[in-house]
Amino acid sequence: MKVKNLNGTSVIRCKCSSWLAHWLRYSGQKASKCSVLGCTNRELVGGHVQMDSPGDTAWYVIPVCKSCNQKTGQALNISDQVPLVSAIPSHTCG
Repeated sequence: MKVKNLNGTSVIRCKCSSWLAHWLRYSGQKASKCSVLGCTNRELVGGHVQMDSPGDTAWYVIPVCKSCNQKTGQALNISDQVPLVSAIPSHTCG
């Protein structure tokens, strides 16, 4: 699946200790490496993304490494097995 980074979203806050903790809590899964296919980095953050399609403008959180989280202007291929967790606190930890 293809997603694109949302940069400048640090103003969004949730009650979880971090966006990675948010993803872990609401996905019910563990993250051992970056979600971007081909990347094996294990130092993870919760990255804000959108689907790379005009039909879905929702904001999501996924586990990505710091390097992939800083990529802008390009689509990122992530595993279809990675759950997309809403980045809108009122939908989750509000």
